[in-house]
Amino acid sequence: MIWDKIVGEFVDVIEWTDDSSDTMLWRFERHGNEIKYGAQLTVRESQVAVFVNEGRVADVFEPGMYTLETANLPIISTMESWHHGFQSPFKAEVYFVNVKRFTDLKWGTKHPVTLRDPEFGPVRLRAFGTYVTKIKDPVIFIREIAGTDGHFTTDEITDQLRNMIVSRFSSVMADSGIPVLDLAANYEQLGTFLTNKIMPEFDLYGLELSQMMVESISLPDIVEEALDKRTSMGVIGDLSRYTQYQTAEAIAKAAENPGGAAGAGVGIGAGIAMGQNMADQMAGAAAPPSPASQASAPPPLPADKTFHVDIGGKAAGPFNSDQLKAMVTEGTLRRDTLVWAQGMDDWQPAGQVSELATHLASVPPPLPGQG
Repeated sequence: MIWDKIVGEFVDVIEWTDDSSDTMLWRFERHGNEIKYGAQLTVRESQVAVFVNEGRVADVFEPGMYTLETANLPIISTMESWHHGFQSPFKAEVYFVNVKRFTDLKWGTKHPVTLRDPEFGPVRLRAFGTYVTKIKDPVIFIREIAGTDGHFTTDEITDQLRNMIVSRFSSVMADSGIPVLDLAANYEQLGTFLTNKIMPEFDLYGLELSQMMVESISLPDIVEEALDKRTSMGVIGDLSRYTQYQTAEAIAKAAENPGGAAGAGVGIGAGIAMGQNMADQMAGAAAPPSPASQASAPPPLPADKTFHVDIGGKAAGPFNSDQLKAMVTEGTLRRDTLVWAQGMDDWQPAGQVSELATHLASVPPPLPGQG
């Protein structure tokens, strides 16, 4: 204690060289808080020196070098009312405030936050990210946060700031109007929106929220599934062409079933018919008729009704009139063969369907006792 007092009488340089990355405030230690009149004060860039006298802020010094004399201490000189030509030491606490930006500070929701989405209704999600802050008003920061702490670091305030961000996150997300499915594509926009909304909360602590970034948002499983389905639909593209492709694949598999030459013939015939149908559709889409030809052309013929046929216990088709005739000739289509077409309530024997009576006219009925 005696040595500190002796050194304090001779040391006349007040400065702080910060070698850490997380110190926000540091108090210059001097025995009895006595500062020698005429001492040299050095305030470096990214620093501010705050003089506190008897618990009140007396002076604030921006970056530069100062000689602590009456000319540079107008406020504290008046408060002290020094005698003897102001040559005696005066008592004051000196706080160096680090006003640089503190980056890569973490924030995140400890528990899922419930939001109301216009498409999915109430959903629960979690979010994580980083933010950048700095001390904007050293006096407010000392008064509201640091107090008399002689060494204040970011670890002492990040928990409070994180809790404040998370507590505002739910309401801010609701005000943003960004649908849940679009959040991943709007991280930058959401970060800017969060920064503007939460910035006033930091001002109350003398801090400035420079930037807030959203790095990850975890969606509920049901929303993830919906997003995957939408992505799949986008990859499929034209649904009608995809359906035609699936039908062709089904016919090919039906032809591979052990049904002999008849099954193969049915598969080949159906494939040719469907290929012709697709070619006609593409030709019609590529060369639409002119208005003049439409006016003079007769109306289109009624569409040929197609039927699905039970072949080996599996549904095949649909088949047009020519294909059905070929199947009757081959013996694949008989009176007791189950068929179905658009508009029918259920599968029925071909012999009970009026549209197929012409095709089956040449087929004799089953012998008595075998029908």
